[in-house]
Amino acid sequence: MKKWIEKFKNREKKMPKVWQSVLVLGILIASIAVGILVFDADAHVPMLVGVAAAAIMALFIGYRWEEIERFMVNGISKSLQSVTILLLIGVLVGVWILAGIVPSMIYYGLAVLKPQIFFLATLIICSISSLATGSSWGTMGTMGVALLGIGYGLGMNVGITAGAIISGAYFGDKLSPLSDTTNLAPSMAGTDVMTHIKHMLPSTLVAYVISAIFFTIMGFVEYKGGAADLSQVDLYMNTIKETFYISPVLFIPPIIVITAIAFKLPAIPGIALGVVVGAIFGLIFQPGCTLGEVFTCGMNGYSADTAVEAINNLLTNGGIMNMTFAITLIIIAMAFGGIMEETHLLGVLVDKIKKLAKTPGGLVTMTEITCIASNVVVPDQYISIIIPGRMYAEEFRNKELSPSSLSNALESAGTVTSALVPWNTCGAYIQTNLGVSVAQYGPWAVFNWLMPLLTIAMAYLGFNVKDKDGVLLYKKRKQAKALKKAQASNE
Repeated sequence: MKKWIEKFKNREKKMPKVWQSVLVLGILIASIAVGILVFDADAHVPMLVGVAAAAIMALFIGYRWEEIERFMVNGISKSLQSVTILLLIGVLVGVWILAGIVPSMIYYGLAVLKPQIFFLATLIICSISSLATGSSWGTMGTMGVALLGIGYGLGMNVGITAGAIISGAYFGDKLSPLSDTTNLAPSMAGTDVMTHIKHMLPSTLVAYVISAIFFTIMGFVEYKGGAADLSQVDLYMNTIKETFYISPVLFIPPIIVITAIAFKLPAIPGIALGVVVGAIFGLIFQPGCTLGEVFTCGMNGYSADTAVEAINNLLTNGGIMNMTFAITLIIIAMAFGGIMEETHLLGVLVDKIKKLAKTPGGLVTMTEITCIASNVVVPDQYISIIIPGRMYAEEFRNKELSPSSLSNALESAGTVTSALVPWNTCGAYIQTNLGVSVAQYGPWAVFNWLMPLLTIAMAYLGFNVKDKDGVLLYKKRKQAKALKKAQASNE
């Protein structure tokens, strides 16, 4: 027996075959799909099944257990910056709600609601709410439900109303540094959250502006006049004002954080600065706010206790403990990725796929397609970011492209298209909470289907793909043409 064990340990390592890589990914996808669709379970334990499958396959092709453990640890270590940021964001959200910063943003967002521009106002309100809370689900389940009821009262098309709600909620979620998916994508790609957000801005803002124009036009087309019942909005605004001190002054902490990041302050100290400033503003402006509450909300999040259930659901958020779902999923995913990368199980599969993606634009396109396919097959937005993120990270490095180019592609398809798949966790949530089917709202969720299309188009043009030094490919091409023209004129 001892001799057999020694022989097993000293086997020669083999390069994995494509079928072995496909088998491991198939086991992962099947376990997650069954867990989510059949048992309504979270993705964590099914993801661990994938880790086990990867480890067994690594043993089969000649790796020792000590090496596999090291691969997992190395993979997890790459995510520690993202984990630290998520912990800080948990503290930030809890403290900012306690300090009245998030409630002030939502309050003034609700104040812009006007019947004549109902769809545009809906888009803006949901954008502000989602940016402030980092939660598209929270926004849709609270503000979205209220706005849908107002739309019914105005005789507005229910599909367009839901499309505006979803477009705004996902825009805010996509750009909010408080969002779990906005932190998950850069952790899978190997960059930081603030670099990721900056990279997303051009294509995201173009998609948002087009969406805003579309919903403005549709508002004038659909609105037939009549009095709007804004009593529910008034109730929300009054409840927020009775619970918190509300003032534009409370916009100062977010402005300070945005300014600090604009001046290239790294993400971790930037978010920590936001926590400190938010706590100071809370102690100054919110009656009864104590340092003990700041510590408690930083750990366990803010727990809203008002007479309005929707406000309680929206503002009960934040805290380190509420980030454990995303953090544990990242750790498990990175353990899986560590094994798959170090044993070349991902590499052999990507080698086949990359033949279809010879240019940076082609690589972004393949990433987007894989994200959308994951949303359809798995079906969960977290996994649609994790699997393509680990699959293509090395290929983006090989092509000397910035990790933020990959993280942008992941969020531009993985996050937003999840709402367009009826059996995806996001699509199912929307249909359950808003009572509107994907067939009804899908064509009107303009931001969600426009985002991947714009990202692909801009990638081929070189407007949203950067090299490893952070230079846009469009600028590099322009510089290369200028240099070639100068050389030709010298000759």
